[in-house]
Amino acid sequence: MLSLHFITFTSFLLAASVLGSETTPSNTPASTTLTFNPLLQYHITQDRHTQHLLAGDYNSAIDRDTPPTYTLKARPTTVYRPSSFEAVEKARLRSLHHAQSEPVEWVEQVVHGPDIEDRHTLVQLARMAGDAYQLPGRKNWYDIDPSWNINASFPFGWEDDEDGFRGFVFRSHDNDTIVLSIKGTTLQGPTSKKDKYNDNLLFSCCCARVDFTWIFSTVCDCYSSSWRCDDTCLSDALIQDSLFYSTGVDLVYNLTSLYPSANVWLVGHSLGGAIASLLGSTFGLPAVAFESPGERLAAKRLHLPLPPGPPPRSLHPEDGNTNALPRVPVTHVYHNADPIPQGACTGILSPCAQAGYALETHCHLGRSIVYDTVGRLGWRVDVRKHVIKEMILNVLEVEGQWPDDEEGKEREVPRAKEELDCVDCFKWEFGDFKDAVLLN
Repeated sequence: MLSLHFITFTSFLLAASVLGSETTPSNTPASTTLTFNPLLQYHITQDRHTQHLLAGDYNSAIDRDTPPTYTLKARPTTVYRPSSFEAVEKARLRSLHHAQSEPVEWVEQVVHGPDIEDRHTLVQLARMAGDAYQLPGRKNWYDIDPSWNINASFPFGWEDDEDGFRGFVFRSHDNDTIVLSIKGTTLQGPTSKKDKYNDNLLFSCCCARVDFTWIFSTVCDCYSSSWRCDDTCLSDALIQDSLFYSTGVDLVYNLTSLYPSANVWLVGHSLGGAIASLLGSTFGLPAVAFESPGERLAAKRLHLPLPPGPPPRSLHPEDGNTNALPRVPVTHVYHNADPIPQGACTGILSPCAQAGYALETHCHLGRSIVYDTVGRLGWRVDVRKHVIKEMILNVLEVEGQWPDDEEGKEREVPRAKEELDCVDCFKWEFGDFKDAVLLN
């Protein structure tokens, strides 16, 4: 087996050059059908002095006469991208360290994004999100094409037990669209400890302090007293290199540098979906997150500069005035029998808390497609419905119409709606409490 550090970033550059050049998307692209095959599995090194993306070519292990294929539908999607990533990072750090704002120039672009109103497209993206948990041919690998099961792949991203940030990169045949799939939480396995750390840091109100019995289970020392939590401390905790968001920034930066003209999409399930959303919001890339906990509060604590909301005349009048919400190309997909994206698996007696998870947030960035599995399928709210298998096989692949919560109408895919008037952690008070204690 080749050493991970023996395979350099040059390997990925070579693979990219062999696969052909990209086609620059039109300013006003038409809807289209895309054909994909699997390209890469990746590993991110922790060495800041070397390139971060290590990759292997899956195509070398595929029968060239019968390449695996599947189709997705894409449609024109308006995104707002920063003029440069350096400007975003500079503004973020200025806000974090000096509590000062710095303007970021946002450039409006029209690109090919996933057609979130097409059920088949959502099914394929969900299967991609599920496949980030496993290697091809293993148990719980979700087939996109039967020939995928014979893939022989390099286990980059799976050899370092302490890394935890794993996934797959897929590309269209014309190299015009890249899909990055990010793994979510693994309950039992080599990455579970780091997965839980990221979950509790990103989605808890205050460092995973559910109550006084969690004093030794917190992930940062930001709790003050009596439902008070220090804001500055929380923001400092979220910039650690061990946070998956920081690792993902390096990956996406390298990926977009390699494919500057390609449409890059991000997908993921649960924690992976939240990371996909945060990265999509950072870079202005379309993201689809399946059953993700609310990440809006995490974006605030990360001090992410986000494009402003639309002017008073809403761009989407059917949803009302959305002026207060940023325009990010993120779509969340979940069902109402899953308590985690709804922030309902909380409290010391909840299954999440019993397993050591403080998943307390429920407000999402972007828009959300919510399937009424309680009403249509008669499901009860149960954390066991959170697994990606339930979403793929028993929700998205179920044919027929779903309630759309609007005048009794039904649709094959419920409309994506913004979560207006959503508030997280309303019991808590946030401020500079640590500084106040030191001053006294």
